Parts: sequence; C-alpha cells; structure tokens
Amino acid sequence: MFRKSVLGVIAAGAAIALLSACGAGPGSTRNVSADGGRPDELVFAAIPSEQSDNLEASFAPIVSALEKDLGIPVRFQAVTSNAAVVEAQVAKRVDVAVYGAFSYYLARSRADVEPVAVPLAVPEGEPGAYAYGVTRGDDKSITSLKDVAGKDVCFTDPGSTTGYLQPLASLREAGVDVDKDVKKVFAHGHDTAVASLLAGDCAIAFVGDVFIDQLLPARGQLKPGQVSKVWTSPLIPGPPIVVGTWLPQDVRDQISKTVTGLTATGAASAGLCKGSEIEGPKNWGEHAGATACTLGTSTAWTFAKATDATYQPITRICEITKAEVCTSGG
Repeated sequence: MFRKSVLGVIAAGAAIALLSACGAGPGSTRNVSADGGRPDELVFAAIPSEQSDNLEASFAPIVSALEKDLGIPVRFQAVTSNAAVVEAQVAKRVDVAVYGAFSYYLARSRADVEPVAVPLAVPEGEPGAYAYGVTRGDDKSITSLKDVAGKDVCFTDPGSTTGYLQPLASLREAGVDVDKDVKKVFAHGHDTAVASLLAGDCAIAFVGDVFIDQLLPARGQLKPGQVSKVWTSPLIPGPPIVVGTWLPQDVRDQISKTVTGLTATGAASAGLCKGSEIEGPKNWGEHAGATACTLGTSTAWTFAKATDATYQPITRICEITKAEVCTSGG
C-alpha cells in the first residue's frame, strides 16, 4: 500500500511538472485545433531509455524532419515517467509522444490518441522486438520453458515487456507459476540481468533481443559463446509514436508520412544529425558501417506504419498476467 501511494504521488508530481512545462498551468490555455485548424506548435514528449545517453539528441532528426515537412515548430519535452506523458495526452498538452506499449494500452482507453508508427530495427525487419531466455553457454540444464521450474530466474524489472511481462505470460502458458515454481531475481536492467546470469546468480535470464544481439557485444560486455538462447518470444510490438486525434487529419497523416519515410542513413544525408552521426550496426546488412542518425532511443533503421491492431499482443499479455502495468501504464 505504501509503495503504491508513493509511486502514485511521484507519477502525479511528474505529470503536473510536465503539464506546467507544456503550458498547462492554472488558467492557461493552449490551441489544440478544436476547430480543425493547424496548431501553432506541436509538443513532442519522450522518456529516457537504457539505450540512449542523450534523449533530446536521439530524437532531434525526427523533430527536425517534422518541422520541415509540417512547417510548424516542434518543441521537444523530455520527461521521466510514462504515466506523466499519458496524463499530458489526456489533457491534450502533448501532441506527439513516444512511450511503452503498455502505456499505449492504458492511454488508448483514456486519451484521444492513436499510434501512427513503430520502429524497425533493421532494413526489411519486423515492427517490434523479441524477448530471449538465455543461459550460460556451458549450462545445458534448460532447453525449454518447462525446465525453468525450480530454478533461480533473472528478470529485468516488473514493468519491462521483454524482461518480465512477456516471459511471465509465456511461462504461465508453459505451466510454470513464477510465484511458486521459481525464485525471482530482479536485476533492474537488461545488462545487469546478463551480468547476474554470468555471475551465477540465476540459471536463466530474460532480456530484450537487442541487448544480446547488438548492444552488449558492441560494448564488449558479452563475448561469443558466453550465453545460449534457449527461448525466443513471439514478436512484441515496439514503443509507438502516438499522436493526439485532436490534431487535424492532414497533420496526423503528415506526421505518419514523415516518420515512416525516414531512414537512419537518409536522415544523415539530409544533415539532420550533424556532429552526432553514428555508424550503422552490423545487423543493418549492406548498410552496416554507413553514416547514420539515431532515430529515437533505439538504433532504428526506420519506422513502419502502426495502428491499434499492431498492439493486440499487449492485450493478450495483459489478459494472461493481469499485471499492474496494464492499469498503470508503466
């Protein structure tokens, strides 16, 4: 009870701070195009990620492209809470937002919003990510989820889709009750979950695919053969770009067209990230090593169109797990 109360106060405080930052103080007004006219400014909000050290810089190419194509100033707002962004969209103070899939699951029933895009990690890739169950490379005791019963299990965080919620749903479908059949170890991060696995703190770790396939090897924190993949989840839709439906249809259509028309290398060629270019990662195939921009907090190649149907897998996870994040949004 105390923990929930504290978290509620923190989320409420964050929401008030964001609303104030977006011009929603007492007695203030803001043009939300109620008459169908084009807004004078768009507010774009996002939250920090383990995958990005500079939040505003990681979204700068998207913001610049939107300003160019829309002819409207776009103000970027960095916040620390998914809940704060959702509340700001309920109040129609954030026009465009990026937040977790569970936050969208919550927002769709409370705010007038719709998803328009979802990141693609690689050219010709799929619009989402996978969770992996990994064991130490020399441990052959687990070959399926049923073998997890009786083991110590490393998860990332109770609010993580790839690091807890999708594995939780899949374990339950496999007949493993994580509250009775395993010892849960929350490592509070994907990288720390892998480190805990390698240190012997657990027999299996559930983490996002990008950490195993790309980020940790690139950082020198994971060497070939150190872990084995014993389970791969169904595709989990990525964090959507969500727009307010109070915006005129032509503005919403242009936002979708702009973000789905961007590629990381194309953005760099257009000069949208001068001074902060990156090299395309190995999983970009023929574009590996190419000069590119970051598009959001993940090393995305581009964005695919998204609709509410894209996020039905999240509905299934919520139905199976009854997780608190399904009602709090993370």
